[in-house]
Amino acid sequence: MYWLVTLAVGLLTAHTAVNALLLRRPPATPSTVDVAVSVLLPVRDEAHRVQPCLRALLAQRGVPRLQIVVLDDGSRDGTAALVRRVAGDRVRLVTGAPLPPGWLGKPYACEQLARLATGEVLVFVDADVVLAPDAVAAAVALLDGVDLVSPYPRLVARTWSERLVQPLLQWSWLTFLPLRLMERSRRPSLAAAGGQFLAVDRAGYRRAGGHAAVRDQVLEDVALARAVKRSGGRIALADGSRLAACRMYTSWAELRDGYTKSASAAAAAVVPLLLLYLLPPALLATAPWPMAVAVALGIAGRLVAARVSGARLLPDCLLHPVSIALFAYLVARSVAGRGRVTWKGRPVR
Repeated sequence: MYWLVTLAVGLLTAHTAVNALLLRRPPATPSTVDVAVSVLLPVRDEAHRVQPCLRALLAQRGVPRLQIVVLDDGSRDGTAALVRRVAGDRVRLVTGAPLPPGWLGKPYACEQLARLATGEVLVFVDADVVLAPDAVAAAVALLDGVDLVSPYPRLVARTWSERLVQPLLQWSWLTFLPLRLMERSRRPSLAAAGGQFLAVDRAGYRRAGGHAAVRDQVLEDVALARAVKRSGGRIALADGSRLAACRMYTSWAELRDGYTKSASAAAAAVVPLLLLYLLPPALLATAPWPMAVAVALGIAGRLVAARVSGARLLPDCLLHPVSIALFAYLVARSVAGRGRVTWKGRPVR
């Protein structure tokens, strides 16, 4: 049994390395985009962090026909006034409509933005994302051959909880998701995406039903990628660490509440994660040699993912088993709170 666990961890680490080599990467110097592009930014109570995002959007280059639309979704902290002060008439700022029954807040905000878009390519960006000057042009270039691409940003992690948990997002899909098979396969279940920075061909978006097709999904980004596949389209993940930086949470309380909202979707993965990455250090005294190899291989996979995604290498990767344990706690908390969770003043069901 011990060596079977070690073998499984070793195979997964090898898969991480293969994915790291095959991962789509943006061109070093994107050429000027010859299509109309709409950058769509939903905001709700984002006054504390939207300014860097806006300034980065206004500084985009290589996209002559660029439309920027910002939708204020019922903010109560002066977000709309801040957008006007920073961007003036260089962006289109609209007030979101009241949330209809059956919709969650972000899918409805994105649906409204898509209706206002004039571009042939839609680029959805979150308020906690800061783009490099050529990020939008590079994202459009990455759409070559696919209908939807998610250039995963570099996740900024400063507090201990961020550094333990956030790198698991990139590590998980690099480790468990066969990227090239995902691009070729028609199976909607074989999909991943990150809504922080996502580009989609307008025609493919419409065929998939847009955000109306995922109106009640907490993980609307992954659901949209599946909808694109379901409608016959293709999707891809890409290395966006050079194109965008994102600090999703700034404290343990924020991270805990954010994962409580959505981590229940990963409930089925918790047991395999615990068996492969937490059991080996727990059994070091019982089977020192095979379990030590398993621990080392698990840390090696985390190091590969960190190197690709721009995350810290040491000492963070050495604490990989602690990261898995903390993530399992967050998933359990999310499952226990299902049906009673609120996010930004709205229930999440």
